[in-house]
Amino acid sequence: MVQVCLNGTRGAADGAVVPLTPEALAESAAEAVAAGATDIHVHPRTPCGRDSLSPRVVAAALDAIRARVAVPVGVTTGAWAEPDPARRLALVRGWTALPDHASVNWHEPGAEALAAALIERGVGVEAGIWSGTDGAARFAASPLGPRVLRVLAEVTDSAEDTAVPAARALLAELGPAFGRPVLLHGENGGAWPVLRLAQRLGLATRIGLEDTLHLPDGRRASSNAELIARATTRHD
Repeated sequence: MVQVCLNGTRGAADGAVVPLTPEALAESAAEAVAAGATDIHVHPRTPCGRDSLSPRVVAAALDAIRARVAVPVGVTTGAWAEPDPARRLALVRGWTALPDHASVNWHEPGAEALAAALIERGVGVEAGIWSGTDGAARFAASPLGPRVLRVLAEVTDSAEDTAVPAARALLAELGPAFGRPVLLHGENGGAWPVLRLAQRLGLATRIGLEDTLHLPDGRRASSNAELIARATTRHD
């Protein structure tokens, strides 16, 4: 499995190739799927470019993407989109269009209640476990652990030379992870080394403009599709 992460928190300052509007997200998703992506992760945006969990904003992004692709589509529930846990939970409970899955960062306040609400609504939960946080310990003690769709092991060390050791340490910290599938990925300078590690270990992984703007050789990527194509054809 190779998931494409279409945009993340990147914005116009990161270049025109980062898709922000529902139409641009749908076009980028279709190109990435044609290049080999089997799953999609997206940050729905308001017209002014801000991450949002608003039912209207989420529905617009999902509807546009699903009109172009037939693979699962997931969204973020990151606290940066709505810092107040109670407000974040209310927004998610108000979603009129449901994603196939949603990532929940286990170190963030209100994660357990948010994950429970998503599961109750039939939305798969990606348990986001960030290196350098207490997310793994919290997840290990969670009664919801066996019920998540998968564990999203997120390596926050973005240095090319140290991201892989950090990834191995995170996997060790996760242990059996309730037997749930693990998707391992890095970011920026660590994105490609961690992706190759995931492939060697037989784990699901992801790549896209959220995680890196560059190809393995350092050149600027022209699209999410180019990143996916490189991820699915290179095995060094």
